[in-house]
Amino acid sequence: MPRFTSTTEFDHATPERTGVLLVQLGTPDAPHAGAVRRFLAQFLGDPRVVEIPRPIWRLVLHGLILRTRPRKSAAKYLRIWTQQGSPLAVYTRLQSELLRGALGERGLAVEVAAAMRNGKPSIASVLRELRDRNVTRLLVVPLYPQYSGSTTASSYDAIWSELRRWRNLPELRTVRGFHVFDPYIEALVERVRASWMDEGPPDRLVISFHGLPRRMLLLGDPYHCECLATARRLAARLGLPDERVVVSFQSRLGRARWLEPYTDRTLAALGRSGVGRVDVVCPGFVADCLETLEEIAIEGRETFLAAGGREFRYIPCLNDHPAFISALASLVQQHVGGWPVLRPDAQASAGGDRELRVRRERALARGAAR
Repeated sequence: MPRFTSTTEFDHATPERTGVLLVQLGTPDAPHAGAVRRFLAQFLGDPRVVEIPRPIWRLVLHGLILRTRPRKSAAKYLRIWTQQGSPLAVYTRLQSELLRGALGERGLAVEVAAAMRNGKPSIASVLRELRDRNVTRLLVVPLYPQYSGSTTASSYDAIWSELRRWRNLPELRTVRGFHVFDPYIEALVERVRASWMDEGPPDRLVISFHGLPRRMLLLGDPYHCECLATARRLAARLGLPDERVVVSFQSRLGRARWLEPYTDRTLAALGRSGVGRVDVVCPGFVADCLETLEEIAIEGRETFLAAGGREFRYIPCLNDHPAFISALASLVQQHVGGWPVLRPDAQASAGGDRELRVRRERALARGAAR
């Protein structure tokens, strides 16, 4: 028999709340091998991420990868680490705080929290915090614009893994993705145009997305198609002709064939072909992280320049850009439609406090603990 849990802080006088949970992939706690090993063990141990028979993959993961890769990855994390911690964690917290403010400015009383699919704060721990605040309506927003089973669906798995243990479940809605959501595209356009303010567009704009094994595409994962759709809309809004835009995929793992063309090979080929200036933007990442700051901004630059290119520019992710926070607020507002999301002051002016007191007194009279 499963053991179902409930909050120990529940009070009948506590108002029911609507919550928004932002979910990111995750990051190690520190830029050293031990922390990276723990992170990789959880991340690469996810069957959504690596679709290899478990017994075989466990031998490879624990017998080889976790013995060699953590030290190398830790050195890369150290190159991008900040005084506040991992850039991904810093920006995700900031996005959560700014989104709460943006929703408040729109008159929406919504609890906003952020969690990591891998690492801390975990999805389970943040869900319990929201339960303790009596969040009975929850919108889950995975911060992956383009849907994939390895990211978005994996986040859903973690949500249900925790909720299946709860006695009292919240009303639940999920955002599947926002790859062609107009405010998101406009935020990307603003970010790119701001970087071109002084010297104009580059000879080539490389639009780089995180890669996936090609096998996932053939099995029906829509990620590749959604990446191309995002890139088409971004290029069209920027007014760039097809010959000046290149879409590529980064972050390969192992020897299997992944989505192509590969970003590192693309940058090398552009450098060898005599292209003078290349700008790279990564629309699949809404916050800068190892894959953008180290793999693209550092390694990508070195690859392009070493191959003969003259100038390389990395365009930062959306991060805390006001247009992106506004886009997130619009996305949330769209998906909480029909839920009661009045601010507490509006509830009080409508007699909300008195109603809560009556409900509490009624519950106590019927035998409630408090």
